[in-house]
Amino acid sequence: MSQKAITVGFPFSGDDIGGSHISALNLIASFDRERINPIVFVHHPRKALSRYLDEHRIDYVSIEDIDVLSPQRDRGLGRQSYSALRYPISMMKIIRLLRDHRIDIVHTNDGAIHTTWALPTYLAGAKLLWHHRGDPRARAVNVLAPLLAKHVVTVSKFAQPAKPLLPLKGRLSVLHSPFKHPEQTPDREECRLALVRELGLPEKTRFVGYFGLLNERKRPLRFVEAVHAFQQSNPDFPVAGLLFGTPEQAGPRLDLDTAERARALGIADKIHLMGFRHPVAPYMCGVDILLVPAMSEPFGRTLIEAMMYGTPVIATNHGGNPEAIEDNVTGFLVEPENPGAFVAPMERLLKDRDEWQRISERARTSTLAAYGIKPHVDGIVSIYQRILGRKPPDVATQRAH
Repeated sequence: MSQKAITVGFPFSGDDIGGSHISALNLIASFDRERINPIVFVHHPRKALSRYLDEHRIDYVSIEDIDVLSPQRDRGLGRQSYSALRYPISMMKIIRLLRDHRIDIVHTNDGAIHTTWALPTYLAGAKLLWHHRGDPRARAVNVLAPLLAKHVVTVSKFAQPAKPLLPLKGRLSVLHSPFKHPEQTPDREECRLALVRELGLPEKTRFVGYFGLLNERKRPLRFVEAVHAFQQSNPDFPVAGLLFGTPEQAGPRLDLDTAERARALGIADKIHLMGFRHPVAPYMCGVDILLVPAMSEPFGRTLIEAMMYGTPVIATNHGGNPEAIEDNVTGFLVEPENPGAFVAPMERLLKDRDEWQRISERARTSTLAAYGIKPHVDGIVSIYQRILGRKPPDVATQRAH
C-alpha cells in the first residue's frame, strides 16, 4: 500500500526574486506529486515573486494579512517595531494556516521567512526544514535553527552554521542547489551582437557580466572597479560591463551607487545597468566572462548556470566559490576585495581565444556532470521521509554531516 503524499509548505516573502527563489521553485516543479504535495505561500502578492509565479503558472496561496519579521537592517525601525508588535497575531494566523492546509513539513528558504515561520511551525506540530543559503555566521541559523528545526540543509560546506547553539549532528546535510541542464545553448555571437545593438555600442565590443541581486554581499561596486582596473591596463580594448539584476526590496539603492561609482571612475560609458532579465540564457551567452566579486557567497547560482552555458567565470576565492571552481581548470579564483586581481585572468580570456575555449569546455563538461535536478530532489525527499519517521525511498540518501 502506497504512503500518503507528504504535504510541504513553501512560504516566501514575495518582495524579491533571486537565485534562492529560483532554486526552490525548480525543486517544487520537479516533485512527483504522488509523493510530495507542495503548497506555495506568498506574503506580498502582486510583487516580483508573484509575477514570476503567474508567468510560469505556478499556483500559490496569497497571505497578505500576515507580517514578515525582516532581519534587514535597512527596513526601517518603525516598520520593524510594528511587525514585532503584531507578531503574536501573525504567529496565530500562520498556525491556523498550517493546520487548515494540513502541512506536514514547512520548508523555509530565506532569512525573513526562517525567522517568521520557525516558531509557529513548531507550535503547530509540523516539522521545519531550514534550507540555509546565507552567511554561516547568521544569528538565526546558529540560534533558532538548532532549537526549532527538525533538519538543516545548507547549499555548501561553507554555509554550514559556524557556532550552533545546540549540536546539529544527524540534523545537518549539504545539498547543492538544483540546476536544470540547458536544453540548448544560444548562438553566442548572435547574443553578443544583440547586446551591441541594444546598447548602441561598436560591433567589436566584448562584454563581462554580473548576474544577481545588487546587494552588499555580491559586491556590485567591486565589479565596476574590476572593469575600471582592466580598462586602465588595456585602454584601447573595447569592453563593457553589464549588471543584470535589481536592488533588494528592503536594501540600499546599490543601482544608484553603482552608476555613481562608474561616473566617479570615468567609465560611465562602460557600465550598463540591465535590470532583471528572463530568460537569462541569451544574456548569459552574450557576455564573454562572468565576474563574481562576491564575499561570503554560500554557493552562487549564476556561477553554475554560466559554466553550464560555457561562459567562463572569474570569482573571488571566498565563500562557496572554491567548492564550484577549480582554479585555472574550470575557471579562475582571485584574491577577494581586490578589483585589480581580476585583470590578468580577464586579459587571458579576452585576448586568447584558445584559452577562452579551454576554460569554457572544461567548465561546461564539469558542471553538467556534477549538477542536476534529480540528485537534489532525491536528497530533499529522502530528508522529508526521515524527519517524518517514514521509510526512505529507494534512492541514494544524502549523507548528513
